[in-house]
Amino acid sequence: MNNLLNKIRINLTAVLLSYDLNDDVQFIISKFPEVDLQINNLVKYKEENFFDQLLNKFQTILEETNIFSEIKSSDIGFLNLSFNHSYLSNIIKNSKDELETNVKRTLLFDYGGPNIGKPLHVGHIRTLNIGRSLYNSNSFIGNTVKSDTHLGDWGMPVAQIITYLEKNKISPESVTAGDLEIIYPKASKEYWDNVDFKKRAQEINKLLNNGDKNLYEIWKIIKNISLENLKIELKKLNQNFDYWYGESDVNNLIAPMINDLVNNKKVIKDEGALISSENVDPKILITKTDGSYLYITTDLATVLYRKKYLPYDKAYYIVDSRQSLHFKQLFSSINYFEFSNAEHEHIAYGTINDAKGNPFKTRDGGTKSLNELFQETKNYIKNINNNIDEAILDQLTNSVLTFSDLLTNRKTDYKFDLEKFTNINGKTGIYVQYAQVRAKKLLLEIGENKKDLDSLVLSSIDKDLLSKLYLFGYHLEQCVQLSEPHHLANYLYEISSLFNAFYEEEKLNNITNQEHLASKILILKLFLTTSQNVMFCLGMEPVERM
Repeated sequence: MNNLLNKIRINLTAVLLSYDLNDDVQFIISKFPEVDLQINNLVKYKEENFFDQLLNKFQTILEETNIFSEIKSSDIGFLNLSFNHSYLSNIIKNSKDELETNVKRTLLFDYGGPNIGKPLHVGHIRTLNIGRSLYNSNSFIGNTVKSDTHLGDWGMPVAQIITYLEKNKISPESVTAGDLEIIYPKASKEYWDNVDFKKRAQEINKLLNNGDKNLYEIWKIIKNISLENLKIELKKLNQNFDYWYGESDVNNLIAPMINDLVNNKKVIKDEGALISSENVDPKILITKTDGSYLYITTDLATVLYRKKYLPYDKAYYIVDSRQSLHFKQLFSSINYFEFSNAEHEHIAYGTINDAKGNPFKTRDGGTKSLNELFQETKNYIKNINNNIDEAILDQLTNSVLTFSDLLTNRKTDYKFDLEKFTNINGKTGIYVQYAQVRAKKLLLEIGENKKDLDSLVLSSIDKDLLSKLYLFGYHLEQCVQLSEPHHLANYLYEISSLFNAFYEEEKLNNITNQEHLASKILILKLFLTTSQNVMFCLGMEPVERM
C-alpha cells in the first residue's frame, strides 16, 4: 500500500540499521510552501561522526527514485522533499490495484450491536459509521473482510417482552415493529417495579434457555419482526452486514463451554458465581451467583462459534470507550482459556452529543432514534434546497451523518451541529459532495483528453492539488493501520478545497494551449478518481448532481 513511499522507507531504514541504529524512517507531510514531505530522522545524529555519510546515502537513494524533483537538507539534518510531478503524473492513478496490500488478511468487523425490539438510536451512529469505513478501507486494499452486527436477541430483555405479551394477552402474531418499540421500555420498567412480573420473566428466560418449544416460537416471531424492520432502517442509512448472527446463535455453546472450563480448572466457584482462575485484578466474572450469563459469557462463546464458522486472522470490536474494561477482560480470557490464536482489538470511540455538548435527547427527554436524526437532517437540507429529488436528498443526508461523524478522531467526543455540518462552504459532507459533482460536470463539458501529454503545464495551485492527490495512499495507510477514519475524512476535505481553488483559478473552456488543457484534464480526472475512492472508503455514495 502506497508502495512508492514504503519501498523508499524500507531502503532508508536499512541504511540506519547498517550503522546499528534501530530507527524507522518516517515521511512527514510538510507545512512549508513548495515542500511536500520531510524526513526528520537524521536530526538526532547530527553530532555523530558518520552524519555526512548517512546524509549522502539518504540523498542518493532519494535521488535514484525520481519521485522528488528537489531534495534539500537543512543545517541540522532535516530533509525537505518536493514531488516530481512530471514523473509521478504517469505512475500515480490512485486505483485499487495500485494501493493493494502486499500481505492480505481475513478480518472480521463486529459492530452495530442492536437489540431486537428496540429502535436504532444516536448511540449506534458511531459504531455503524466507523465500522463501515474500516470495513470498506480494508476491502479497498485487498483484505478479505466480514461484518457481523452481533444482535442482542436473547436473554432477559426478550423474556421481558414475552412476559409483557403474556400478561396483557397480546397475540405475538399481531405485534408490529412499532408495537415492540413501545412494549420494550414498558416491559423493562415493569420488570423492576413488579415482583410477580420479574419472577415470571426469570422463569420464561430459564424455559427459553432450556428449549421450551412454545416460547421459542414466540421468540422467533418477535425476532423476525424486529430484524426485518432493522434491515429497513439500516438500508436507509446505507448500512448492511454480511452476517446477522446474535446471542441466540451461541446460546447452546455456553453450557458445554463452561463445563469444559470448570473441568480444566480455568474457572472456579466464588460464593456461587464462577470466576476465571486467571491471576488478574479485578477477577473476571464468568457467570452470576444465580447461574445467569453475562456479556462476557456470550462473547466468549461467540469467539468459539466464529472460530468454527467464520475463521479470521483478526477481529475488530467497534464499541464505545466506556466498554474498555469489558474488552480488556474478554481478550485476556480468550488467551487464558486458549480459545483462539487470532488477534482481537477493541476500536473504542467517544460519544456524539448535541450542539450544546449535552447527550442527544428527544423533546420529551428520551433517547433520540437514528430515524429521527435522519429525518431532521433530511428536512434541514431540503429547506436549504428544495429542488433536490428524494434519492439524492437521502444520499446527502447520509453524507452529512457519515462525514461529520468520521471527521473527528474516533477517540474523542464531538458535538453534532446540524447548521454547521450542512454548510456548503464549510468542512462538511455537502462541501465534498459538491466538489466531486463540479468535477464530473466540468469533465463532461470539456471531454476526454485525446492528446498525448509530452510535458505538464502547471500553476502553483495545480501543483498543490497534484501533490495532495499523490498522498492518498499515505492517508489510507494511516486510516487502516490506526483504525482511524478521520485521516481520510480530513484528506477528502483538503483535496476538495484544493480542487475548488483549482476550479476557480481559470476557466478550462477558455484554455487554447493543448498541453495546458491536457495537464488540467489529467488533474481533474485524478481528483475525481481519488475523491470517489476516498468516499467509498468512508462509506459515502457520490451524488450525480446537486
